[in-house]
Amino acid sequence: MPHPGSSWQPHGRPATQPHEYIRGGTCKLLTLFQPATGQVRVQPVSRCTNPILHGWLKQNLTAIITALPAPTPSIEPAAVRAAWQIWQDGLAERFTLPEHLPPLRLLLVWDNLTGHKSAEMVVWLCQRGIMPLYTPLGGSWLNMAESIQRILKRRALAGQHPHSPAEIGAWFEQTAQAWNQQPTPFTWHGRRWRRRCHRSTDEHPIGGSAAQCQRPLSRPQPRRQEWHIPKQLTH
Repeated sequence: MPHPGSSWQPHGRPATQPHEYIRGGTCKLLTLFQPATGQVRVQPVSRCTNPILHGWLKQNLTAIITALPAPTPSIEPAAVRAAWQIWQDGLAERFTLPEHLPPLRLLLVWDNLTGHKSAEMVVWLCQRGIMPLYTPLGGSWLNMAESIQRILKRRALAGQHPHSPAEIGAWFEQTAQAWNQQPTPFTWHGRRWRRRCHRSTDEHPIGGSAAQCQRPLSRPQPRRQEWHIPKQLTH
């Protein structure tokens, strides 16, 4: 029975890769990922300077904000500011919030780079109800865009031999389009995490059935039997 694989080849003639590696350029991938729905937006580029990245982000964030439901107009300014400030609690570095804030509508998580903290970009985000959150140094795993990039890279490049950066970018775009047809949401503390993090306060199954108890049942320990050898009697 045939099974799905990365490629199909005639019997006796397996797929081979060139033994020479030629660096013909670099393809960078701008990525905007929404964990709640699993939707991802990508844009392959040859350079990733701040003007290129910020311009692409502004275009996509504007489209996302436009598609969101309109905020409630009766929210008091004090409640609006409190909703912004709660996301700054516990941060080592905070930026000064503008005096006039719109309702908070979006959270943007990205790397802790100097270009991402420019006054022009931060003000632009705040004016549109977007709160920027910066991952700590050495904490790139908190940015789920890194995870979706690894998934797309394996699906787009595994077992392939691209010949140009443009070809790599086209493969990434095709892979992202296929992913968005049936996206997988990313959630914190999902079922896999709950299976790994079994605390003492969790319920414990009984005998493999659906019944559970608060405390684990102690298994009966076999009683240790002692044997005594009598001393030999002498006459």
